[in-house]
Amino acid sequence: MKIVHLTPYYVPAYAFGGVVSAVEGMAHAQCARGHEVTVLTTDSFDQQQRYDGPYDEIRDGVHVLRARQLSARLRGRFNLGTPLGLPGLARRALKGADVLHVHEFRTVENTRVLPVAVQKGVSVVMSPHGTLGYETGRGTAKSLWDDLVSRNMMHQIDRVIALTEQEAHETRALWLQYGLVPDVSIVPNGVDASLFAHLPDGAAFRERYRLGDGPVVLFMGRLHARKGIAELVEAFRLVAQPDARLVIAGPDEGMLTRITPHLDDRMIVTGYLDAEARLNALAAADLFVLPATGEGLSMAVLEAMAAALPVLLSPGCNLPEAQTTGAGLITEPTPQALAAALSGLLGDGERLRGMGQAARQLVQSRYTWEAVAIQLEQVYRAVIGLD
Repeated sequence: MKIVHLTPYYVPAYAFGGVVSAVEGMAHAQCARGHEVTVLTTDSFDQQQRYDGPYDEIRDGVHVLRARQLSARLRGRFNLGTPLGLPGLARRALKGADVLHVHEFRTVENTRVLPVAVQKGVSVVMSPHGTLGYETGRGTAKSLWDDLVSRNMMHQIDRVIALTEQEAHETRALWLQYGLVPDVSIVPNGVDASLFAHLPDGAAFRERYRLGDGPVVLFMGRLHARKGIAELVEAFRLVAQPDARLVIAGPDEGMLTRITPHLDDRMIVTGYLDAEARLNALAAADLFVLPATGEGLSMAVLEAMAAALPVLLSPGCNLPEAQTTGAGLITEPTPQALAAALSGLLGDGERLRGMGQAARQLVQSRYTWEAVAIQLEQVYRAVIGLD
């Protein structure tokens, strides 16, 4: 099968969040299963810089085609793509393709490429990756975009691939606003568990950031309001455990100036961590926390669980099985609820270790990329009429 993925950002643009790792994992797993895979993307690298490598390359078996952007800063500041020549690249990439798999919903890239796919008769599936809801910020802008752009684009999408039942519900509700009923399948994100099977010694990370020997709570993700970072900082101030530390790792998306006045000497902000540093952070941590108000299915959470870290999550993370399997706890993302959960967990090292083992087992049983690739194949085949 010839598969083309369309994503606003791709490896090594990890600063743009979990969608980059998700598309990377899908593409590699599909290549391993014998498919011909192309990723159509832009030269986004981080909030200010462009990718400085080749724009047409074979990367780990995946053909990657990048469109140059008019402005890298517009992407970094407003997540607004300005790709040049993307329709031409799309016509090249989609020649003979069986399916176009679009990642994220409201993007300029989609408006450039979906008409080409329709013209060529290529089936289109779309993974929102948690970008549908209005409550996650910029609600008015999203609503206006939907009225002007999305309502037409919905007719070009043959199937939506939701990460969770909650995202499937959001999809149906949004399509219904425009009198449409979408076809929806549910396929989760995955993780390469082998990357987290043998972690480095966490002592070096603890020493670098002067974390001491007490329990370390790790938040790793973009510093965005919907990630619940402000509530987590307030909650940690309520935790009466002097040797506990909160490590806040990830690129800033407007929240650093808001939380800085509330940080105390038990809280450490590292900024963006590359892949090696992220492994070191996971190795040093005792508990992973994500109190997000809205997620698809967080890659950071799956990676933490693959590293045998217990997780403290909000209902908005859409992973109730973390609690039902003993891999973590689900609590409301309020400072008081988070503080109570943290206080109960940090004083019980044996419980944390047991939860961590359950977390790793959960990932290995349900969230490997091989399993995800098989499920995606089934969706693709149904959409293009092979089943």
